[in-house]
Amino acid sequence: MTGYVLRRSFHSLITLVGLIVIVFFAARLTGSPADLYLPIDATVEARQEFTERHGFDRPLIVQFGDFVVDLVQFDLGQSLRKHRPALDVVLEAIPATLQLAVVAMSIAIVGALVIGALAAWRPGGVFDRTASVLSLAGASAPDFWIAISAILLFAVTLGWLPTSGTGTLAHWVMPIGVLALRPLGILIQVVRTSMLGVLSAAYVKTARAKGVGERSVIFVHALRNAMLPVITVAGDLAASIANGAVIIETVFGWPGIGRLLVDSIIQRDFAVVQAGVFVTASIIFLMNIVIDIAYAILDPRVRHS
Repeated sequence: MTGYVLRRSFHSLITLVGLIVIVFFAARLTGSPADLYLPIDATVEARQEFTERHGFDRPLIVQFGDFVVDLVQFDLGQSLRKHRPALDVVLEAIPATLQLAVVAMSIAIVGALVIGALAAWRPGGVFDRTASVLSLAGASAPDFWIAISAILLFAVTLGWLPTSGTGTLAHWVMPIGVLALRPLGILIQVVRTSMLGVLSAAYVKTARAKGVGERSVIFVHALRNAMLPVITVAGDLAASIANGAVIIETVFGWPGIGRLLVDSIIQRDFAVVQAGVFVTASIIFLMNIVIDIAYAILDPRVRHS
């Protein structure tokens, strides 16, 4: 299994390096930070002094070389906006995003396991059809549309929930609900499909013939063996939930890494953008490794293929 994990780690590392290169050069296509951080009537000398002080006057390839050297030393530069190390700014925003993502994915996984298993128990029934329709709707609807609709309904029209912020538990309801909706819808379909295949297996029929209770058959015998595809899809969704967090945090004013990246891109704070992408991609990289290890443990065929 060590060889399998090393191969997967190497492939993920190549992706991480490619992403860092793309972000570094793409960020500088937005223009010069001097246009935002200096007054409109700033003199040519002032603009030149600003670009020289921050190293923007050097060729891009030289800037990239310096960035790589500093990155190896975990020095990701200084934030132009906050005049602090960019890595510190990013690490302060990470906990808010992780809290949101962990709670949302936990709700999605638990809900999908229960709903998907019950839907597969009586395929074609009322519960199965209802769950299928609602899960497809949740998986298909755009996050930003659901978020805006939720604000309009629950905050503006009904006045039940606040529109933004993190002050109370009420502030968590809409961000978590919207963020969990898409993975919940996808995982319900995966659990249902996987359970339908497992429930028709010979060992499940044998367990029923021996008088094992239906609850044990579904949630112990069948669900455990139906987890392989669920783990794979759940891992991909957990890794990609950062994409949804960017939209959700921006709409609901959540002080996480997604909102920080959007603000930093608008403000041309290159160091924070690069640090944010690096930290986020590294977290996703580690998550993928954990998922690969779990998948290899559950299915020996994976590590021997």
